[in-house]
Amino acid sequence: MGTFITRLDTAGTGPRLAVKDIIDVKGVPTTAGSRAVEQSAAPATADAACLAGARAAGARIVGKTNLHELAMLPLGTNPWFGTPVNPLDPALIPGGSSSGSAVAVANGEADVALGSDTGGSIRIPAACCAITGLKTSYGRVPLGGVWPLAPSLDTVGPMAATVAGLVTGMALLEPGFTPARRPARRIGRLRTTARPEIEQAVDEALKAAELDVVTLDWDGFATGTNIFTTIFLTEAWDTDHSLAEAHPDSVGEDLRQTLSMAEAFRPGLDDARSQLAAWQQSLLDLFGQVELLALPTLPVFPPRLEDLTPDSLINVIIEITQYTGLFNAAGTPCTAQPVRAAGTSMPASLQLVGPPRGEELLLATARRVEAAIR
Repeated sequence: MGTFITRLDTAGTGPRLAVKDIIDVKGVPTTAGSRAVEQSAAPATADAACLAGARAAGARIVGKTNLHELAMLPLGTNPWFGTPVNPLDPALIPGGSSSGSAVAVANGEADVALGSDTGGSIRIPAACCAITGLKTSYGRVPLGGVWPLAPSLDTVGPMAATVAGLVTGMALLEPGFTPARRPARRIGRLRTTARPEIEQAVDEALKAAELDVVTLDWDGFATGTNIFTTIFLTEAWDTDHSLAEAHPDSVGEDLRQTLSMAEAFRPGLDDARSQLAAWQQSLLDLFGQVELLALPTLPVFPPRLEDLTPDSLINVIIEITQYTGLFNAAGTPCTAQPVRAAGTSMPASLQLVGPPRGEELLLATARRVEAAIR
């Protein structure tokens, strides 16, 4: 196994579509990458709502892709169905949780893949595997028939080798979707603590695209991350703790370790939710100055699988999600796309962030960047 949990018939002429195995496909069990779920999973009686456009367009669903169990963590490893192999370097994590979706398109086994993104689960594997991904605006893509994780943060979006593939993916999710006629004229550059060569890679890509870039001072990173973490852990616990407790031998230790942290954050849930609106507004106010924001997707290059241990797990997760999860709390759309980094064969990843329902402008701008750095 590895990339796919279930492979399906590829007959037909439509685009080849891989579907993350938290999204119901009629006639196929949904496992959520979990042995505990698989043991009692019956074939889905209907497609998830987000597949309606793909069916109407004649897309060929080539299979249901592997993932980090229950879509919970950004690493992409899986003890039950195997870990998808990072096409850049088998020693590196593929990124998660939509690891199989990323690997499927990176290896040319699908034209488009659907993933979910609750804290970076499309953008992180896109960055790790040097492909493109789109986290959609919260609420833009219907979630009926999609296994939940943290319902106030969950989204579904496309992954592809190129930005053109993301456009195809959005048209499958939302028939009639077309990108904006022009890219953003003014980009706000958010400085981060990413490795210097990653920060430079982002700057060079924006420069090559001849975009008008201004540096913005914004002090919302820490607050946004704290709000996200509190909401994510408490909602994930509400969703999955009963399953983990009922099947302790069929749920991975990394999930149990993560769920055990929820009680430490639950007392702060009311405060986090009370801060959310004002924090969201502080981010949205930036779009009064610029059309889009730019920053790295990951502050580091993908970690090595051998470096994942019970003692290091939480620190690795915190590090690689520090510039993704907060935008789930904001509900804003984001792209991830590979950009060249000097002095290394590993690409960095540029993250563009738009205002809610700004996907059209995001993809037009990502396409401009992609064309400039080819």
